[in-house]
Amino acid sequence: MGRHRAAEPDEPVAVEVPGVGSRWVVLALLSASLLIIAMDATILNVALPALVDDLRANSVEQLWIVDGYALALSGLLVTAGAMGDRTGRRRVLLIGYGIFGVASIGAVISTNPAELIASRVGLGIGGAAIMPATLSMLRQVFTDARERTFAFGVWSAVFGAGMALGPLLGGWLLEHFSWHAVFLINVPIAMAAMVLGRWLLPDYHRPVPARWDWAGVVLSILAIVGIANAIKLAGRNGLHDPVVWVSLIVAVVCGYAFLRNSLRRRHPLLDVRLFARRGFTGAVAAIALAMFGLVGLLFLASQWFQYAHGDSPLEAGVHLLPLPLALIAGTLGAPALIARFAPRSVLTLALLVVAVGMAVPWFAARAGDLTYPPVGAFLALTGLGAGAASTIASVLLMASSPAEQAGSAAAVDEVSYELGGAFGVAALGSLAVRLYRAHLPALPAEHAGPAAESVGDAAQISTDLGHPPGTGGPLAGAFSAFGRAFVDTALVSAVVLLLAALVSLVLIPRDLRPGGEDRAARETRTGPPRRPEIDRR
Repeated sequence: MGRHRAAEPDEPVAVEVPGVGSRWVVLALLSASLLIIAMDATILNVALPALVDDLRANSVEQLWIVDGYALALSGLLVTAGAMGDRTGRRRVLLIGYGIFGVASIGAVISTNPAELIASRVGLGIGGAAIMPATLSMLRQVFTDARERTFAFGVWSAVFGAGMALGPLLGGWLLEHFSWHAVFLINVPIAMAAMVLGRWLLPDYHRPVPARWDWAGVVLSILAIVGIANAIKLAGRNGLHDPVVWVSLIVAVVCGYAFLRNSLRRRHPLLDVRLFARRGFTGAVAAIALAMFGLVGLLFLASQWFQYAHGDSPLEAGVHLLPLPLALIAGTLGAPALIARFAPRSVLTLALLVVAVGMAVPWFAARAGDLTYPPVGAFLALTGLGAGAASTIASVLLMASSPAEQAGSAAAVDEVSYELGGAFGVAALGSLAVRLYRAHLPALPAEHAGPAAESVGDAAQISTDLGHPPGTGGPLAGAFSAFGRAFVDTALVSAVVLLLAALVSLVLIPRDLRPGGEDRAARETRTGPPRRPEIDRR
């Protein structure tokens, strides 16, 4: 690594950028570390029943086991991104690897729910340190615009594929080992990444003479955790839960205070003026709305396979494979498309492909019983469009931000992923439950009440009666009702994606390119161009 030279207080400092071969090694290392973060977000979905049975977790403890990771991750992303910009992205990344590895060991040796909850929060803290550093470091390492776009495509592919492959890997591990294996697999990867990262990764930071913005740290955590908690509880308990409104009020008040604090300070935790750039705001909106539909429907699709189609968790994971495979194809194909065509146009087209894919199940169900081929087409089109859209939006978001704020911009990118996905699961999940109850036919009186609570309760009752989902029985109508609710929810999600396409078309400047800022961003930073002076002598 090269030596640091003297720098002015506001000037970025970076060690030597790796050579051509080393850049791809850095990409591989960062992708491997991101993969375990992405899988950890969804792998617990299939392991939860076995884990709950072993640790005897009650309903409240189950909620914290699931949500502790997401709340810690989303709440600390902005802080970790700013810390990487100021103190060194490699340092924050290596600390994240260490926390993630130690927390994974803690989860493996947990003997009660409290220990596992603490470990899951630790995993979220480690993940928050890792995620912004990986994306901002890619911007630093890949200086060529085309190579950078490809690297961002790989990053998006790994993230999306990791979330989709988490349930598949979890199902396989549970069939061969215990639930402990879903955490144990993280340990060697995190430890290897920490050792190799110290040797291979370059560093970058911006010396800032001002004091650390502790008020911004506290307010950002409270605002993001508040809105994330409100979204999750609203999806689970409905809007009548008073905790939902308390969390929402805390989020709004702290968010407003964070905005005022950021505008007053010369060196805030996050420069909210970034949102004055249309390209930045348009990219954030595109990511959040795309994740709203993708993650929300992925959650429902896995339930459709198990309840309406009668699959085991592993079979459901296999049937979901068209989505991650198409997502990888979309992310890797996006760089070639935006090299030939305007990124805004390609992004809009990709979001329209997602909308069309999400509408396929509804139209197929109108023609008869919903079978796997149209669902497979829905997964493939959704993955292809979402992969391309998320890659392009991330590229444009980073292109719209100054290099010295890449860590903060990356944190905003990932908060958009997290909150968009959480809102999708909550909103689309709640809608699906209401549609399920609306479509529910008359059931045997002794089972009608519990079966109306959720399709999961109906599946448990039916299994106890000797009729697992997909084998008929007195509650077969409940599974058909869920199938109808799924296709109706998919159509609503398609409408949301049409809105996302419109937002990207309106907000993102036509001249914004991956290689640099658009005209509006340049003028925000440097002021409008001066008129040429005329020599009047």
